[in-house]
Amino acid sequence: MKYRVDKKGNQLSILGFGCMRFTQTLGKIDINKAESEIMKAYEAGVNYFDTAYIYPGSEAAIGEIFEKNKIRDKIYIATKLPHYMLKSKEDFDKYFNEELKRLRTDYVDYYLMHMLTDAKTWERLVDMGIKEWIENKMASGQIRNIGFSYHGGTDAFCKLIDCYDWDFCQIQYNYLDEHSQAGRAGLKYAASKGIPVVIMEPLRGGRLVNNLPSEASKLIEKNEHKWTPAEWAFRWLWDQEEVTVILSGMNSIPMVEENTKIASSIEANTFTEDDFNTVKKITEAIIGNTKVGCTGCRYCMPCPKGVDIPGVFAAYNRQASDGKMNAFREYFMCTTLRKEYTGPANCVECGLCEKHCPQHIEIRNELKNARKSLETPLYKIARKVAPKVMKY
Repeated sequence: MKYRVDKKGNQLSILGFGCMRFTQTLGKIDINKAESEIMKAYEAGVNYFDTAYIYPGSEAAIGEIFEKNKIRDKIYIATKLPHYMLKSKEDFDKYFNEELKRLRTDYVDYYLMHMLTDAKTWERLVDMGIKEWIENKMASGQIRNIGFSYHGGTDAFCKLIDCYDWDFCQIQYNYLDEHSQAGRAGLKYAASKGIPVVIMEPLRGGRLVNNLPSEASKLIEKNEHKWTPAEWAFRWLWDQEEVTVILSGMNSIPMVEENTKIASSIEANTFTEDDFNTVKKITEAIIGNTKVGCTGCRYCMPCPKGVDIPGVFAAYNRQASDGKMNAFREYFMCTTLRKEYTGPANCVECGLCEKHCPQHIEIRNELKNARKSLETPLYKIARKVAPKVMKY
């Protein structure tokens, strides 16, 4: 197993175990199966395990497994505060103490603000006293590292990076999302600030492995490396030295074996020009029905009215590659699940964006098309309900 060093000198396995997708039987986690998978990964050198308060049964399951196998002091646990459920500062301890109980531990190695959406959401937590609470937990040793997980556009991500002295962060990133979500620009910005980056969705929820277009599959099969689809995705990520840990929701022994084998042989900066060209061709095959030719260059930004133009187009294009529900999810998180709406309804058609677009996209018209396609009746209902449920 290869390791990369975090901000405080800890040696983290470059492959982390994402604990959201354990196999369930009759609505409950199959604890014996999960234990065999976790221990197989641990024996291969994996030492970073990621869970969250809202992952059903996950914290309790790994707490039981780590205690039973007596490996708590040999691994790092990452879990998350569901800040969107908080009503008062007393809730900080309420949820944190419940997590400690579930995890059967008295400290958390890596603690994240879960799905922190933008700077204003963080400011709400600051007003509730989160900074003082974090400082007390860090001083007592109950929290060893503080960070946040994020789904959204590059600009909002960079602003969040600058909001606090974070120890680490977690983003969705893969070769399909190179220029959407936080993207390569966000990854490099965090790294420039000395902040380690943990990667989630490296396989786009399995999209980069399962049901690939035939053209993409042929490119992989014919390549001289003979790498699997998952290996192409992992190697593309690990080639970037700014990536500290990649999370994989491993729910079978063969998957654990394949992923740990890859993670034991990879080095940064070893991708060749041919390798990058192959990934580019695979990407083009996957997104062959792209609706808008947006490359995510961000020359159109910032929009004076706050529209996340690349984020909107990334979600709109995702309909072609991942289907309507996945596109809806990304659109909702990138433009709506935050303090202020950043979707196309804000557009006043000033045209400033179009003057700077190197692809000469008719941005104003395409924003209208995206809105018509993505802001469905379901979206409108969700937009009304979200602020009440998420407490932002």
